[in-house]
Amino acid sequence: MEYRELGRTGWKVSALSFGTWAIGGTWGPTDEAESLAALRKAVELGVNFFDTADVYGDGISERLLAKLKKEIHEPILIATKAGRRLDPHVTEGYNRANIHAFVERSLKNLGTETIDLLQLHCPPTPVFYMPEVFGVLDDLVKAGKLRYYGVSVEKVEEALKAIEYPNVQSVQIIFNMFRHRPADLFFEQAKKHRVGILARVPLSSGMLTGKMKPDSTFTADDHRQFNRAGESFDRGETFSGVDYNTSLKAVEELRAVCPPGMSLTQFALRWILMFDAVTCAIPGAKRPSQAEENFAAADLPPLSAETMAQVKAIYDHSIREQVHHYW
Repeated sequence: MEYRELGRTGWKVSALSFGTWAIGGTWGPTDEAESLAALRKAVELGVNFFDTADVYGDGISERLLAKLKKEIHEPILIATKAGRRLDPHVTEGYNRANIHAFVERSLKNLGTETIDLLQLHCPPTPVFYMPEVFGVLDDLVKAGKLRYYGVSVEKVEEALKAIEYPNVQSVQIIFNMFRHRPADLFFEQAKKHRVGILARVPLSSGMLTGKMKPDSTFTADDHRQFNRAGESFDRGETFSGVDYNTSLKAVEELRAVCPPGMSLTQFALRWILMFDAVTCAIPGAKRPSQAEENFAAADLPPLSAETMAQVKAIYDHSIREQVHHYW
């Protein structure tokens, strides 16, 4: 496993880390024992950084990570997120009382006195223009409730605004073979500000595993069934905002240029790690076998310049028009 520095925290985190959205909910049925087995397998493979949120299964994934931490000997870091519990999810909800309440709930779920990294969870754009919100987070750091804080964003513009705040340590943003725009300008600025980047939705909601077909079905509680047009949250969170059939065709083009010895999943993850501004990608895994396939990608050789150019060409002619200027 490769390790990279996260912002100015001094932490070295696994370049492939573990995203726990899928084991929390809205990805179809889960099994707690299997989820814990996947988490344990990740630790065995050198993963030391886990990303979660208070809304994943209404706290299920936070509590699973608390169980994991109790039973292992290796030190791990846990990043959680706050804000999406607001209903309605509106700018005014990002006030001191609500943020404090969310933090206290996550501290209880995680069984800890201090959260390693708290991230605002894709707040409405105006929140990024409210210094007082970041002042609340500064106060929580001073009070010992948080070690550090960062943000999770939908748009590049939000990411650029967020890193103007001096104590933002990390930005979580969708970056994958179907979403290239963060690399255009934001990565350069993040490096300049020494801000860590967590690349989320690295497999485009599973599309980049190459296992989906035109007739694939999803359960009613899976966001890939109920959020394709953004009915419940930003549509860019589901299949990166790319039309399902367009994605399937592009995946076949990617399959044709996938280097020998790599699965399509590993190809997609290794591609992200070719960008040195990225601290880590955070694929999810519901089963130990998925964790094994995912995290093996960190040990694969770098992709050639020719392969990187081929991926860009596929994006440019098949995907760019649908996503590039929206997020």
